[in-house]
Amino acid sequence: MKEKRSQHLKVQELIDCFAATDPLREMSVIAKEKDLDEAALKWLALAVLHGVNFNAKKITLSVAKGGDVTVTAKYRKAELPSPGAGVGARVVDAVRHITHFEGEKEKGPLAIGVRNDSLELTVNVDRDARGDSIVLKFPKLK
Repeated sequence: MKEKRSQHLKVQELIDCFAATDPLREMSVIAKEKDLDEAALKWLALAVLHGVNFNAKKITLSVAKGGDVTVTAKYRKAELPSPGAGVGARVVDAVRHITHFEGEKEKGPLAIGVRNDSLELTVNVDRDARGDSIVLKFPKLK
């Protein structure tokens, strides 16, 4: 029987698990993982960790209709490792599930526990003729 825990809780557990790792290195090999749903949650956790560690303004994941996936971060223009087509689509699904966003364009807060603290991201989800995208906007950290 498969365990049915909250995806939100699982992301927070993965953040705690990977807090002492190099998120970019872990993200660069995630496309090879067999369990796409687990890989999507892991990628999301690693993206949050990377954003916190490098004081990112935002991280955007875009999944084109043809399956191409791009990830960019804004603090300095940089392209992050892509999770691959299968995992990228699952990341979008996981974010929609966690935030309960079902519409074409939605925006709202997402509270994430990071170690002994919490962080409130602003999440934008967009679906159009080109594909899906999610934007994780990070608050200014002091």
